[in-house]
Amino acid sequence: MTHLHDHLDAHSDAHLDLPWQLLNSVAAVTDAPLAQIADRLREATVPYVAGSALIIFTEDCTGRPQKKAGDEEIISRVSIAELDALRALVPDEVPWFGEAAVGDRTRPVLALQHPSSRALLILTDPDPAEREECGDRLEVVTYLWGLAARRIHEKVTDAPPSYLAESRAASAERVRVTAELTDLHSTTLETLLAALRSSGLDDATARSTVTDLTAKALIELRTLSDRTTDMVEEPVATAFERLREDLRPLTRFSGIDVEFIEPPLNGRALPGEVGHAARAIVRGLVLAMMEQPAISRIRTQWDCDGENLLINIRDDGSGALSASAPNISRLNRQVEALSGQLRLDVMSGWGADVFVTLPLDPPAAPSGEIAGWNLAARELEVLQLLAAGLRNRAIAVSLGISENTVKFHVRKLFKKLGVGSRTEAIALAHSHGIQ
Repeated sequence: MTHLHDHLDAHSDAHLDLPWQLLNSVAAVTDAPLAQIADRLREATVPYVAGSALIIFTEDCTGRPQKKAGDEEIISRVSIAELDALRALVPDEVPWFGEAAVGDRTRPVLALQHPSSRALLILTDPDPAEREECGDRLEVVTYLWGLAARRIHEKVTDAPPSYLAESRAASAERVRVTAELTDLHSTTLETLLAALRSSGLDDATARSTVTDLTAKALIELRTLSDRTTDMVEEPVATAFERLREDLRPLTRFSGIDVEFIEPPLNGRALPGEVGHAARAIVRGLVLAMMEQPAISRIRTQWDCDGENLLINIRDDGSGALSASAPNISRLNRQVEALSGQLRLDVMSGWGADVFVTLPLDPPAAPSGEIAGWNLAARELEVLQLLAAGLRNRAIAVSLGISENTVKFHVRKLFKKLGVGSRTEAIALAHSHGIQ
């Protein structure tokens, strides 16, 4: 008995010596939903390297490439152009200390780039002493950042329905806002150019200088617009090549011949969420087909009719796939999140033929009864994210507003929709095509 007590005491001492703060931080980061990952990562890293704000810049998430936590004055002003410029300075895996423009002001930063995804982590205003003294602590931050970057990549690769719906709403809103800003500033600058070129101005030097500056501003504005478009779209051929690379490890040693039928090179570019969903759906279907007995060949083909991405996957198995199987049902939910369709044709002894249609554009703008709800733009955004299954905190993070503001919008939504609960609001939204 004494020996047992000694053993338990030793076990208890070992238990108390475990680094529970770090282990809890690891668990929080690895379990974080995308909408909360910046908050979780900041909470995890503050004990090791403190800073005024934490910013993640990842093009894996085409809808919301910035994930931010901390000082509102910084995270509300940081721009993609600033983050692009900073990323060019940061080497792979090696922590970078320096000064950079972040949030409309040059400030000290610590930056880390994840080598495989090129995702960027920025901590603003780190303690000056950290650079000289934080060796082990910086290793912990680097480790936690690696976990977060992989979590983001895995979550996007899996493309769950809630992510696809949120990403589509965010992509559409960002393109709309950027287009409006581009039109507004282009008109202003073009008017200014016309005035400065007028023969009524006799100060040639001033006119030349301002003309050059304005022309440069126009170029930068167009570049920003193109950059935004590039982030939310990818050429269909590029998306298909990424699919081929994704499937290579799955098929290399399977003994199954996987045939790829290339899409047209001039096909319309895919919105980011459609490209993510298409790859996840094809991967899932190929895995489901490979689990069948006596299968030797799978063919996957993409096409684009200008309005939809058309996917066809066929196998030569026994025809054992079922539309009601959990793995197929999960894939169908991903398709439905983008208002698409999945059809499975099975012939016993001849194999399965799967057809997937993914619309490239979001559903048409609300009309009819929806227009009669008189929803403000922000209220419609909140309703879309509610319909996608997000809770108030996730909506707040997604839209960059406070949770109390979300609650305010939800109360107004209930009143305008004539409902008394979130469930009723979501059901009504779904019945009108808002998903």
